[in-house]
Amino acid sequence: MQLKLIKSLWGMNGSLESQIQQIAEAGYTGVEAAIGYMDNREELSRLLAQYKLELIAQVITKGNSAEDHIHSFKEQVAYATHYGAILVDAHGGKDSFDRDQLRQFYDAALNVEASLGVPIGHETHRGRPLFTPWTTAALLREFPELKLTADISHWLCVCESYLDDHAEALQLAAQRTLHIHARVGYPQGPQVPHPAAPEFERELYVHEAFWEAVLVQSQAEHRPFVTMTPEYGPPGYLHTLPFTKQPVSDLWEVCSWMAKRFSSRFASYFAPTE
Repeated sequence: MQLKLIKSLWGMNGSLESQIQQIAEAGYTGVEAAIGYMDNREELSRLLAQYKLELIAQVITKGNSAEDHIHSFKEQVAYATHYGAILVDAHGGKDSFDRDQLRQFYDAALNVEASLGVPIGHETHRGRPLFTPWTTAALLREFPELKLTADISHWLCVCESYLDDHAEALQLAAQRTLHIHARVGYPQGPQVPHPAAPEFERELYVHEAFWEAVLVQSQAEHRPFVTMTPEYGPPGYLHTLPFTKQPVSDLWEVCSWMAKRFSSRFASYFAPTE
């Protein structure tokens, strides 16, 4: 099994080419980007080919009704397939959807996935239907083909806990995860200031235990690769000092630390790269 380390464009600065070059030189396998909202998609496609990087496309649906979100989903997944994404990370639907709206949205999303042939991981994100362990577990049971982009940092924040009471939901989520967002959250927020800090040792352990469960499942299914994005965010997510808005850590370094930590911590699951 191969590990594909993916770098999100979220929070990066400078020209698109300088960002892609920096990602390639750092040894990442690919880029994660919300191409449906980019006006330089052709340039991105050209640069990915030039630097031999793969694409994970983020789909971020908008609207008030299930129909709005379905239309937004279809439009953006079409971009993903057009530009050769190996996987789609979907922020789809709303946390306020009722039962009928949820069924309508996920029925449509699964039909799109089947017809276009691109694997889609629906993200466990605040503001979306998969924002808690229990809603996610219920939907995974109702829709056996539904797969996840797992970012349990949101769950620690929403549940205001270390998820000790949600072992069954975590196990089911690990079994259905296509893509990992390796950000460490804590019970009061979705992103610790730095995952290497000793005061967040427990938080790191909780996330790594879940990620390992994903890898065990992936290995059991003989998947050829696992994708992981160290998706730490800029200020707003990244803590800042009061009054100055000065970030308390360097975003690029935090992502790099997480990528290296994940690679070394779980090296036994992956075939050595040539």
